[in-house]
Amino acid sequence: MSSATTHPGVGTTVLSLEGVSKRFGAVQALSDITLDVRAGEVVALVGDNGAGKSTLIKSIAGVHPPDSGTMQIGGRSVTVRGPAEAQRLGVATVFQDLALCDNLDVVGNLFLGREIVQRGRIDETEMERQSWQLLHELSARIPSVRIPVASLSGGQRQTVAIARSLLGDPDLVMLDEPTAALGVAQTAEVLNLVERLRERGLAVLLISHNMADVMAVADRVVVLRLGRNNGTFTVSRSSTQEIVAAITGATNNPVSARAHRRTPEENPS
Repeated sequence: MSSATTHPGVGTTVLSLEGVSKRFGAVQALSDITLDVRAGEVVALVGDNGAGKSTLIKSIAGVHPPDSGTMQIGGRSVTVRGPAEAQRLGVATVFQDLALCDNLDVVGNLFLGREIVQRGRIDETEMERQSWQLLHELSARIPSVRIPVASLSGGQRQTVAIARSLLGDPDLVMLDEPTAALGVAQTAEVLNLVERLRERGLAVLLISHNMADVMAVADRVVVLRLGRNNGTFTVSRSSTQEIVAAITGATNNPVSARAHRRTPEENPS
């Protein structure tokens, strides 16, 4: 991780989607999605199962490129054709399975595939130094960078996965259900880490089913319902009940009203 890397100023739009749609065969997974994420803010992406959250994340990450619509990263229009290209554009994604190697230690996981080499040999000392520096900056509670990841708690494993994503100096970090299956203390640890990302000036897009977590850490909440936008809420001016109503469809916001006025071909009886 290079300290010389310059990130967009706080408030700058890092990611902007307009009219993004994705179809898998006969299934329309995403329809006309609009989304903006700015530097120095946490945007929570919420919705019921099948709402399209993971599909949208994977579209941004280059796993499932969208069929139509525009995507801007850092103010310029891009077409992300794969995960490696997304990383080059400054987008880091931590998926729910974390993709950690249990038999490797923390250092080995952080630098897997991007080891530091000096004079033809892997520089374990420098990798360990950078590992401790990064974890310290994140206020991470990792007892040692030389213990196998298999021996870490769920919250610590999530921390390692997030820290690994930062080694590429991303401008946007996307987290898919980072607190799923974690206890209270481990959840608090991960939410503190999300706040550290915001304090570093990064844009964070967070998928979560836990409304308490969302209200605790997010600045804005974007609701998806049946693959469509169904409201955007500023947390400081919104209640949990309003957001849940948008998730379940029990709301009269203009977006859901348009969905109900679809043509018979779009909304067969």
